[in-house]
Amino acid sequence: MKLLFKILLLLAITPIYSQNSIHGVITDSNTKAPIVYANIYIPAVEKGTMSHEKGDFTIDNLPPGKYEVLFSIIGYQTKSITIKIPFEEHLHLSLSPSFIEMKDIIISTPFHKLQRDNVMKVEQENIKNLKAGGAVTLAEGIANIPGVESLTTGLGIGKPVIRGLSSNRVLVYAQGVRLENQQFGAEHGLGINDAGVESIEVIKGPASLLYGSDALGGVLYVNPERFSQSNSTTGDVAANYFSNTEGVTTSAGVKSSTETFKFLFRGSTASHSDYKTDAYRVTNTRFNEQDFKAGIGYQNKGFTTEFRYNVNVSDLGIPITTGIGQGGEQSKNRTPLLPFQNITNHVLSSKSTIFFNKSRLDINLGYIYNDRKEFETPHDHDDHDHDDHHDHEEHEEEHEHEAYGTLDPALHMKLKTANYDIKYNLPKLGKLETIFGVQGMNQINTNYGDEQLIPNARTNDIGILATSHIHFEKADMQLGIRFDNRTIDVNSDFNKSFNSFNAAAGVKTNIAKYITARVNLASGFRAPNLAELKSYGTHEGTNRFEIGNETLKSEQNLQADVALEYTNEHLEVFANVFYNTIKNYIYLSPNGEIIKNVPVYEYFQNNAHLYGGEFGIHVHPHPMDWLHVESNFEMVTGKQNNDDYLPLIPAHTLSNMIRVEFNKKWLEKSYAFVKLKTTFQQNKLGAFETSTKDYSLLSAGFGSTLRLFKKDLLLSISGNNLTNKTYVNHLSRLKSDGIFNIGRNISIGFTYTL
Repeated sequence: MKLLFKILLLLAITPIYSQNSIHGVITDSNTKAPIVYANIYIPAVEKGTMSHEKGDFTIDNLPPGKYEVLFSIIGYQTKSITIKIPFEEHLHLSLSPSFIEMKDIIISTPFHKLQRDNVMKVEQENIKNLKAGGAVTLAEGIANIPGVESLTTGLGIGKPVIRGLSSNRVLVYAQGVRLENQQFGAEHGLGINDAGVESIEVIKGPASLLYGSDALGGVLYVNPERFSQSNSTTGDVAANYFSNTEGVTTSAGVKSSTETFKFLFRGSTASHSDYKTDAYRVTNTRFNEQDFKAGIGYQNKGFTTEFRYNVNVSDLGIPITTGIGQGGEQSKNRTPLLPFQNITNHVLSSKSTIFFNKSRLDINLGYIYNDRKEFETPHDHDDHDHDDHHDHEEHEEEHEHEAYGTLDPALHMKLKTANYDIKYNLPKLGKLETIFGVQGMNQINTNYGDEQLIPNARTNDIGILATSHIHFEKADMQLGIRFDNRTIDVNSDFNKSFNSFNAAAGVKTNIAKYITARVNLASGFRAPNLAELKSYGTHEGTNRFEIGNETLKSEQNLQADVALEYTNEHLEVFANVFYNTIKNYIYLSPNGEIIKNVPVYEYFQNNAHLYGGEFGIHVHPHPMDWLHVESNFEMVTGKQNNDDYLPLIPAHTLSNMIRVEFNKKWLEKSYAFVKLKTTFQQNKLGAFETSTKDYSLLSAGFGSTLRLFKKDLLLSISGNNLTNKTYVNHLSRLKSDGIFNIGRNISIGFTYTL
């Protein structure tokens, strides 16, 4: 740590450069009229502005070097250009009208390009679009991204599933650092609130080249909200109401920037009672959450840095499946019953860049402190039998207060993770861009509760990588190689080391005027986690006794991706297919024994493969450019080499949506949509799974921006499962007890810009 602080101190002592700026004007390519309020943004220095009434703009205080500048506004095709600072010319830039949604720079890949220029296919979705669909939580919202589903325990607990892979096979990044929150458990959620989030990016497939172990199945990259533009101050307040849970979420934030300093603060809350189906409320799916985010940044002509902090405190009920819908407690209480989780997650991150004349050094540092407590009824693990179920129900309210008062947590773990990511962007050599990097992590797990599922342990990671992007006249190519080492040390009684070499190669080319093809081949790996190696105890959230396997080997996979896209001004068609083979796939299976009245599960390995893809079409016909018709189909199949199907593979889905967008004086930035999502029957089952019936869910929504006291007020209303369909999703952990997913839910919300 001392060395890292010295590096930061060294970076702070940077040379002073002369004043550098870019200025110009933006016009419509057809009418030549100036474009007002266009966004101009330089991702490398995280600096931007907006065009004025005459289409003119200026960005000052820029370090020397080559930068990609992004120009975007709704209704026009996003454009990017590369300029070299110092830049003495006056830019005259024109944007072409387009009703395809404007795209942003992809942050999760190393060269930070627009998706159309990216070799790797990355899904990107603005958080505003996900929330417009009425999602209660971020975990629910990401399930609307093609190729992504959510493994859920009610509404409050959800984790991403990318093309059939989840848990430690999917790495989550937030604030530019890897998020570590004991994600080995199926009932351990994201621990991220959507307030203060700008967008979500999803890498579908092995990303070990970029991120090391645990990115074998893909990466969910959560981009925090940007600071305000230079010399500006903004703020907003927002609230949403959800009819099904009678839940309320609130958010308030403020941010301000000068030419050199910038800061932001945001606080949010969420409170929900048990969710309701057409027949009953699902006991103890209630949850409460408080979230606070802060950031401060500094920039001079050769150095930028920012620090961000996020604390998230959640109380999450763990559903007791016995008796739900058959006499279980039916109430609108928001205080979780026993058992429940109390989780506090701190994320502290810093991101710094030092600019040289033709190169730059990026340093990302992170510290994550996860404090996880699980409370249960005191008699759950007594050695003698109990027949006091009815007595327990009578004293549920008493146990509520004990849980928050004198009752100690049965399971209490603290996970402290420090990580670093340092990359050097070499000077560009002709059409070749190259990055060298080193990444690492030091992680300490400590138990404090009476029970112990996984032992105290220390984990250390280090990875070294090199990757290059080559731009040819008719194609772009990306190549990379990486070496990783992970060691796990358990109280000096158990020490194991895992090593892996991984590589990736891809090419993107325009095979016709409107047709783009991408082909990528990448390997990935995942070292066994601490739970898989050394767990021994009752996992309360899953109601089973888990036994680790010290002989487990690393998972290693190889995935091939082929993506084809046809895009013109009024039509988009895409097809993404993949084949993923995994060596030493780790899975849980019961061994037939019973300990403490729960079944015993052990970890095993077998080779496996997954295949499938996403296919879609998006039409916005001329002259009805306000009309959008979208259809998407997703499928994935997972098998072991003995032809047994893998568990927790999402069913095939088909989504059809009609959406309209208006931008009139009396109806600014308005939209409306109707969506029908059909989930097909899942009868390709892993061991001990049961089949899931098909179902269709109807959703609709409307939103509009009004002017109130010369400020923007966004009003929205949306409804999910409008027909109040009773259904069970295959990835619901309540499925084995026949418990339905959420019924009809109407959400009403507003966001007011201060």
